[in-house]
Amino acid sequence: MNLVEMDQKIPDVEVVDTEKNPVKLSSYRGTPIVLLFYPGAFTGTCTKELCTFRDSMAKFNGLNVVGISVDAPFANKAFKTQNNISFPLLCDYNRDAVRAFNNFHENFSGLKGYTASKRAVYVLDADQVVRYKWVSENPGVEPDYVTVANEADKVKNS
Repeated sequence: MNLVEMDQKIPDVEVVDTEKNPVKLSSYRGTPIVLLFYPGAFTGTCTKELCTFRDSMAKFNGLNVVGISVDAPFANKAFKTQNNISFPLLCDYNRDAVRAFNNFHENFSGLKGYTASKRAVYVLDADQVVRYKWVSENPGVEPDYVTVANEADKVKNS
């Protein structure tokens, strides 16, 4: 399985939103996007990360910001509501997206058979080509928010 690399188009996978509606990643084509993969709703680092993006949305005007986790739609909906997340949270409960991006932890947190997303940020241009990529092997490490905002700004203004 190949990693999704810089200057490549992302795979077009289907996930579901918090209302259980199918969403293809290609439905966001036409607008630059900041795609956030996070390991799990209601965990400390994920809550901090998504709330940081929520509080920084003015920096991302003109772009879509979208989060993806392997959590069920019900968990992501409760997480979104509890934290007033203003952008879509998509559910990759069948692990198609994390496998297509080759962006996952097997046996996450010592749980045999449990696959979770790695924490990752992809900044995509309007054609869904990767212009910035950050992936962490350590789920407790957050992205550099200033760098993400700067890279998003470059894509938005290109």
